Formats: sequence, C-alpha cells, structure tokens
Amino acid sequence: MKLIFEMGAPGRGSELVPECRSSYVLNTALREKPLHLPEVSETEISRHYTELAKQAHGVNDGFYPLGSCTMKYNPKVNEEAAALPGFTGIHPLQDVDDAQGALEVLSKMEDMLCEITGMDACTLQPAAGAHGEFTGLLLIKAYHTNRGDRNRTKIIVPDSAHGTNPASAAMAGFDVVNIASDDHGCVDLDALKKAVGDDTAGLMLTNPNTVGLFDPNIAEVTRIVHEAGGLCYYDGANLNAIMGIARPGDMGFDVMHLNLHKTFAAPHGGGGPGSGPVACKDFLAEYLPGIRVLTANTLPDAVCASDFGITDQENHYIVSRADRSIGDVRSFCGNFLVIVRSFCYILTLGREGISEAATGAVLNANYMMHGLKGHYRMAYDRVCMHEFVVTLEQEKQERGVSALDIAKALLDHGIHPPTMYFPLIVHEALMIEPTETESRETLDEAIRIFLDVLKQSEETPDEMSQYPLAAPIRRPDEVAAARKPIVRYFRE
Repeated sequence: MKLIFEMGAPGRGSELVPECRSSYVLNTALREKPLHLPEVSETEISRHYTELAKQAHGVNDGFYPLGSCTMKYNPKVNEEAAALPGFTGIHPLQDVDDAQGALEVLSKMEDMLCEITGMDACTLQPAAGAHGEFTGLLLIKAYHTNRGDRNRTKIIVPDSAHGTNPASAAMAGFDVVNIASDDHGCVDLDALKKAVGDDTAGLMLTNPNTVGLFDPNIAEVTRIVHEAGGLCYYDGANLNAIMGIARPGDMGFDVMHLNLHKTFAAPHGGGGPGSGPVACKDFLAEYLPGIRVLTANTLPDAVCASDFGITDQENHYIVSRADRSIGDVRSFCGNFLVIVRSFCYILTLGREGISEAATGAVLNANYMMHGLKGHYRMAYDRVCMHEFVVTLEQEKQERGVSALDIAKALLDHGIHPPTMYFPLIVHEALMIEPTETESRETLDEAIRIFLDVLKQSEETPDEMSQYPLAAPIRRPDEVAAARKPIVRYFRE
C-alpha cells in the first residue's frame, strides 16, 4: 500500500483545524516554511487508516500466542473508565485538594499491588517493565551505599533471563554475573553458591522463569543470596501465572516490578504507553522515587493534620516524598491512565477473579502443550505454568525446517507467530503462551493448525522457506532491515 505522503495532491485537505487567530504568537516562534504534512482529503485519510487496520494483526483478529508479552484480550470497560473526564481532564500540577479522586486511585492501587505481591510499599512512577527494573536496581544500590557497603558491585542473572535484566543491571552501574541453568531449566544451585560472595549486590530472577517453569528451589535460591548479603529482585514479567496464588514477597524477594500494561489488562504493543510499578519490602521504602500518597491519619506524630486544614484525616489524601528517595525516575506519578485501566481491571476481577485468571492461563498452556506433545518436541517435558517452549532443532538438522519457517507459515492460517528464538538456551525455540482469555475451541483450532503446519513441513520441507504466501508482505530481508532501516520518508 502507499504511504500517506504518496497520496493526495498539493492543496488538497480537510477543513478540520480552524485558522489560528491568536495575536499573541511571537514572530520568532513562527515557522519559516510550511509544516511538512500530507495533503489528503478526509476520504483518503479514512481509507488509508482502514487499510492499515486491515493489515495489522491484533488480539481482536485471531489467536495471539505471543510469549511472555501476555497479549490477552483487554476488557473495554477499562478503556471507558480511563476516558472519564475526571481522569482525562486532571492536571498533575493542580492543588492536591482538587485531585482527591486521582490520589485515591493511586493510593488504593499501591495497596492492592502490595497485597498481590506480598510487598510493603510501592511506587507507580516507572513507565514500563525495564524502567521498573532499573528503578529497583537503584533501590538496591542505594541500600548498599547507605550501609557503606560499596564493594557490592555484582548482580547475578541466570542465562535464561529476559535480555532487559543484564541491560538494566549494567545501566545501574553493576557488573553482571551470568549463571547457567540446570538440566531442568531452573537455577543451578551449585553455580549460584559459587557465584555469590562479598561483592554480590543482588540476584535478578523471574519465577516462573522464561521457559515457563516454577522453580521448586526458589526459597533456597533467595536464602543463598541473602546469606551472602545480597538482595533478591523479582522480574514481574511472568506474574500472570501466579497472581493471587503465590507472592514474590513470600518467596524471599525484596523488590520487584510489575507490568501493568501486560498482566493487568492495559493495551500492550505499539510502543506504549506502559506502566512498571516497583514494590518492595519495608526496609527499602525510604529509597522509593516520586511522591507517596498518604492519608492524613498516617502523618507522623509530630505533624498535626489541622495545620494542613484537614478535618477528615482518614479520607483525605496528601503527598510526600521518601526520606532518602533516589529521586524521580519519571515526571509526576507515571502513566496515570494506564494505572486507571489496571485499577479497573483488578476491581472487576476481585480477589477470586485474579487467581482464576492465573489458573486459567496455566490450564490453557498445559492443555495446548499436551495437544502438541508427541509431535512437537518440548524443551522441558514437565508441567508448565503460563507458557511452554518447543524446539525445532531436530527438524532444522534433518529437513532444514527452522522455527522461523513454522512461525511464518502460521501467518497464512490467521495465527500470529509465538515468540521465536527465545530463550537463547533453547535452540530453534518457539515459546507459546495462549493466556487465560482464549476458549477451549480456539485452543483446539490452534493445535490443529500447528499440527497441520508441522505435517506440511514433513511432506514438503523445501517449500517452507517461501511462507507466508497470503500475508500483506512476504518475507522481508531482516538482515537488511536491521542494518539499513528506512525510518524516514523523503519527498523528491
């Protein structure tokens, strides 16, 4: 299809924006040449974006088993709540007394996230998951620095970790120590014991881990790190599998982030916006970034609420900063409307619904795994959590059919490919996560398609490299796209 800049003609447009009649615009602020915008009619605009929508595949179009990104259906009521004028029309600089409703949302959201995670305090300021990782690592650094323990410079990261873990640790100024997984896909305890020492600042880990397995030795893992004087960081990317059932704080973790834009039903994809709150135990709360929302009755004894003009101490919200805060990691309170969406989601599901969503995710993953077992080779043949990993290594060696070939062929059947070639410890990997929002009928159909594509790869392996045949574009040159990306349009 054409770019929107390739449509229309000079002088064409839609009278949608009234002419600016302000007399307060300084001449120095005016453009020297017209703004470079496409000149198209309203009809052309409508057709262009409709065509774009047809060429995009989302969870409303079909099955979307996209790995740990939890591309699940998001109830539209959350969108309606976030669009309420009281939320969209508020300004972060207006008086606290005029923002009591928004502060109540923030306060109660922090309380609910602490309850779900087993933590004591929370900040909603980080804008996404990796941003939350970076923030949590800064808390760990502040904790050790404040104790005068400046020799703790190393963060231990398993080889199956998300790529953001070592990147975040490096950005926070730590040295990254990589440890191998054991034969069961979990933390190798012997390797961990050898890695910890007086220079260990902490461990980064998600549980269930990246291959979709719950580590049975998790309490021992956190104990080993704690005995060495380090802290334990929980990557909340896979919380969807255990929320309402098991809590990271009870496993021995000290600090963690959550992905509201994944686990708690805010739209994910397209580059944002996101929200990556960080929750921690009490001893780290004094380092949290941003403002803390408190009720007046939680003010220190030395502070008199009446001095603030507050009469209803229990239901009046105020803001303050932690004593030894690491400082802001983002402006104001983070992506507020994402928080509102997730707040609505949690309230709708309630205590029982949250755990039901988690068990549904685990049930669906195991149902699909067993439907494919015996045909696809499982990287780890045991009960999984929210996702499982298959390996096409043997198919690649015997028939030249790669995980990429299988993934591309799925496109012609209306299924978005699962995550490919991750985690790196599994060769020719496909990581499949059906999520809790898919029906049994959808899973049965997806299993049939996966099996049909595999059979096709056995009968005509030479043809697999040609797929997809019916997608808007065929296989792009991914090497050229990565090395020579075209990210701007130049008009001749």
